[in-house]
Amino acid sequence: MLQTEQWIKKLPLLQQIVDKKEVLWVNPLNGNSAKGIEQSGISFKDVKEASDRLQRFAPYIQAVFPETTEAHGIIESPLTAIPEMKQALAHTYNTDIPGTLLIKQDNALPISGSIKARGGIYEVLKHAETLAIEQGLISPEDDYAKFAEPAFRNVFAKHKIAVGSTGNLGLSIGIMSAQLGFNVTVHMSADAKQWKKDLLREKGVTVVEYADDYSKAVEEGRRQAESDSLCHFVDDENSLDLFLGYAVAGERVAAQLKEQGRVVDADHPLFVYLPCGVGGGPGGVAFGLKLQFGDNVHCFFAEPTNAPCMTIGMMTQLHDKVSVADFGLDNHTAADGLAVGTPSGFVGKKMEPLLAGCYTISDDTMFKLLTMTADTEGIRLEPSALAGMTGPIHTIQNDIQNAASSSATHLVWATGGSMVPETEMDIYYGIGRK
Repeated sequence: MLQTEQWIKKLPLLQQIVDKKEVLWVNPLNGNSAKGIEQSGISFKDVKEASDRLQRFAPYIQAVFPETTEAHGIIESPLTAIPEMKQALAHTYNTDIPGTLLIKQDNALPISGSIKARGGIYEVLKHAETLAIEQGLISPEDDYAKFAEPAFRNVFAKHKIAVGSTGNLGLSIGIMSAQLGFNVTVHMSADAKQWKKDLLREKGVTVVEYADDYSKAVEEGRRQAESDSLCHFVDDENSLDLFLGYAVAGERVAAQLKEQGRVVDADHPLFVYLPCGVGGGPGGVAFGLKLQFGDNVHCFFAEPTNAPCMTIGMMTQLHDKVSVADFGLDNHTAADGLAVGTPSGFVGKKMEPLLAGCYTISDDTMFKLLTMTADTEGIRLEPSALAGMTGPIHTIQNDIQNAASSSATHLVWATGGSMVPETEMDIYYGIGRK
């Protein structure tokens, strides 16, 4: 591997990243979407199977999580126009935003209140289905409401599920696994919020805390699971099942846009801004959107200035062979879900020909945007969920793919917030007002 100085000489933008500046990196490998999807080895059929599985589980989800009754057991979030926030952004950054600004409110997803309710819950459900079929308890043609019966819980009680997490993935895995009857352990990094640990313990989840960062929690979770044949480890860095669960969001968003009469084509481009930690959530969502809209959707990952692991991994093409620490960055950020030092190589390589780019955002900016979103639209989000909000400013100011067109749609993915305790949210809001 080249030394830091050599990399900076080769890629001058890295110096600004080392200096913790807010930067935009445009991916030079971004190309033909159809070819990129083909190269990934993941097909439309794979994502359709995941979508069908979630549909099979809908009766069970509705039965055990009453908050999903209105959506008939489908875990989905609103797609909302935010015109007041659009005006505030334009004023703050002195940049006209001619197109439409939408927010995808994964902060309001039922069960675990974040984007992790997509991939995390999906992987747990798939594992439960596999065990139930092996035990002869169910077939795919049956009514999956049966999963709430004691016979299923008795089988799952003999099995374990483990995951390493900075917070939100742990919530989704923990809540869903405990509901099904699994013995579940969440290995939490030092930057995970206390309220998330407390909530998991209330649900009967074993929480193991580490003084180190996310990578250590994942490493320990993986190591302990490997020595137990009855333990399924949810691998946030490499899991295809997580990726596919997130990718189902593509067809859901396509349906919501159609329902709202919003067109996505060459003359009406869609720009999507996704907060990024290790990369599984945004990578899966971006892949699902590419399946739906091909070259007409442009996906950007947003990362904290102190933890831009995917940006560095993609820029250098070293992926999981490089860490933010290699460039003197400390990985400390209030955006706990994004506090990751080393990106997923699995996701980075899949995204090489599909991702439009990455950009960075400071904690200070995230808090200011958090307060602004609450004031203008009444939407309260956790800090990491605001990472996507400066995306339109970057793409418009840099004239990316006709982003300044009045026919463009800009979609900010709000990744979490509804489960944050009110007292904690008030603290976040206060920081943003300073």
